[in-house]
Amino acid sequence: MSQNPAVAAGTRIGHVHLKVADLDRALGFYCGVLGFELMQRMGSGAAFISAGGYHHHIGLNTWESKGGSPPPPGTTGLFHTAILYPTRPALADALHRVLSAGIALDGASDHGVSEALYLRDPDENGVELYWDKPREQWPFGTDGKLAMFTKRLDVEGLLKQRGA
Repeated sequence: MSQNPAVAAGTRIGHVHLKVADLDRALGFYCGVLGFELMQRMGSGAAFISAGGYHHHIGLNTWESKGGSPPPPGTTGLFHTAILYPTRPALADALHRVLSAGIALDGASDHGVSEALYLRDPDENGVELYWDKPREQWPFGTDGKLAMFTKRLDVEGLLKQRGA
């Protein structure tokens, strides 16, 4: 590994840009189901969407992928896009939206530091919807190091948090 200094604190991922086969179908999922806001559309080739009016959190385009199919298993690429919700009730609302749209979950996990829902968008891109627990609830080992885990998430219990 490189001996360069660590990246500056406060650095974060600003946005993700996904190749999709059908822009309208992708907007139906990200805006229609998840509730992102369309900020700008560039014809049938690209769209930029956000939460809360930011210029864009997700870019969607068909420039190299119009009518295409997902990459086959066993190839490299993006595993999933993780969308961080500010609270557990906000995650519960996202779960309600997904289930109401008839979209199946691939999984639902408690990782100790977060609670996460896993699913696929219409182009089979992996999507994680999650919220971070308060840092004081994170699990640490006796050595002081973070001790994340994966346990089954109580989805019904999460749904009860909707609107809380």
